[in-house]
Amino acid sequence: MAPPVTERGLKSVVWQKIKAAVFDDCKKEGEWKIMLLDEFTTKLLASCCKMTDLLAEGITVVENICKNREPVRQMKALYFISPTSKSVDCFLRDFASKSENRYKAAYIYFTDFCPDSLFNKIKASCSKSIRRCKEINISFIPLESQVYTLDVPDAFYYCYSPDPDNANRKDDIMETMAEQIVTVCATLDENPGVRYKSKPLDNANKLAQLVEKKLENYYKIDEKSQIKGKTHSQLLIIDRGFDPVSTVLHELTFQAMAYDLLPIENDTYKYKTDGKEKEAVLEEDDDLWVRIRHRHIAVVLEEIPKLMKEISSTKKATEGKTSLSALAQLMKKMPHFRKQITKQVVHLNLAEDCMSKFKPNIEKLCKTEQDLALGTDVEGQKVKDSMRVLLPVLLNKNHDNYDKIRAILLYIFGINGTTEENLDRLVQNVKIENESDMIRNWSYLGVPIVPQSQQARPSRKDRSAEETFQLSRWTPFIKDIMEDAIDNRLDSREWPYCSQCPAVWNGSGAVSARQKPRAHYLEDRKNGSKLIIFVIGGITYSMRCAYEVSQAHKSCEVIIGSTHILTPKKLLDDIKMLNKSKDKIAFIKDE
Repeated sequence: MAPPVTERGLKSVVWQKIKAAVFDDCKKEGEWKIMLLDEFTTKLLASCCKMTDLLAEGITVVENICKNREPVRQMKALYFISPTSKSVDCFLRDFASKSENRYKAAYIYFTDFCPDSLFNKIKASCSKSIRRCKEINISFIPLESQVYTLDVPDAFYYCYSPDPDNANRKDDIMETMAEQIVTVCATLDENPGVRYKSKPLDNANKLAQLVEKKLENYYKIDEKSQIKGKTHSQLLIIDRGFDPVSTVLHELTFQAMAYDLLPIENDTYKYKTDGKEKEAVLEEDDDLWVRIRHRHIAVVLEEIPKLMKEISSTKKATEGKTSLSALAQLMKKMPHFRKQITKQVVHLNLAEDCMSKFKPNIEKLCKTEQDLALGTDVEGQKVKDSMRVLLPVLLNKNHDNYDKIRAILLYIFGINGTTEENLDRLVQNVKIENESDMIRNWSYLGVPIVPQSQQARPSRKDRSAEETFQLSRWTPFIKDIMEDAIDNRLDSREWPYCSQCPAVWNGSGAVSARQKPRAHYLEDRKNGSKLIIFVIGGITYSMRCAYEVSQAHKSCEVIIGSTHILTPKKLLDDIKMLNKSKDKIAFIKDE
């Protein structure tokens, strides 16, 4: 049975691999090195280690490879970079000639496969200065313990833009993404069966075929790996249009709500306390954040004050004893109390900031959104006229255009497409002519906006027996997919395989006399297997489903990833630009 990913999960696995493949590889007792990173590897290291970890590995300073630096000729330099022309050119500038070398020697570690053209360039220019040159196959960012990104937000535009001039760039991005996904599988020591969502677009199929081919090549040439055949894990590749509803609905779980309603940039939350401006990073090193981030806001608002009371009562109980030992104990505990209270103050502020946005406008909006998304009201009665449900939102002057567009989209998704006349009328009445592409361009993702013919709504799991909050009745589609994949209920016509999978995955009824009876198949597959998911074009904070499903199916771990992380507003901005040329987008962003 494969060991479960523990502690900080994917982050821990990535750090251990970097430690073994990079630091242990070039470590020499008592020797300090300078470390050079590019933009991607800076994000990668920041996601899985602290400066103290690097100091422990003999790194004295970390520098950006692209910036001008003073030479330190008595020291060796460790380069951890992406195999790109830009990063290689920056490296070559550091070793332009023997008299001008910035450092004593270089140890180069590439995140991924280095093309021959770049390798030969390095070899021809400064091979005598190089002590190591290796590829370590980690070309993704472990964002959370069960979430990764490839950090290619541009992929959204190139994969879904209708502009035929983008075809070559799209092919390049597909190749790069496939290589990056292979490094995710390799880091997890998996050679999964690859499946993809077959309709309505062909992106998932193309990417899945590329990944399958590259996985085969990787395990063929990787001599160190014990894995040759397929492991009991599965990789699902999906286009972004598979669940449009979850991307625009207001989520009321803590993390999703905070990132949707508040201006959190790079996971940094800014707040005021005692009249002072402060900031806090929302990260997995904070145990309280990990504990409450996927809980409903109502539960969070009850829980944090309870925790604060517990701490203050423990503190008072200790303070009441005046013996020297009690005082010594209190002195030891003070930093611990202070740290705990600081965390709770941060999260209480965060929850209150969310509620200050929620109470005036979003609360009523959420009821409408749930009714439109599900097609039923709180009592489970079918919504007879969706337009009557939508109109109060459109007439409310307190809602901004983004919220109105999100409601219009939910109305259209709920009825599986509307007519051109109806859409025009909605756009004109709400006066969003300039933003109408935020609605129309969803068709490029394969989502019916103004369909030629009426399409059937995809069937959903019956979750009526599950307990939910009234304003959070919608369950993201990705949760259905995860559960069905683990229980082997995905339809193989809708989810074809790219590869010969082990019998435990392929769902076929054929059993040879030497195989175990069918009843043991699921147990066999679930035992320590992983379900890896990749969404082309961004994932929202519905990624919490990976944790929920892993918790419910203890022996199968779900890991979800994408090109980048989305918020509803960011997604709508990106969708608006799909029918513009890339030059025009760059011009608009510069302005």
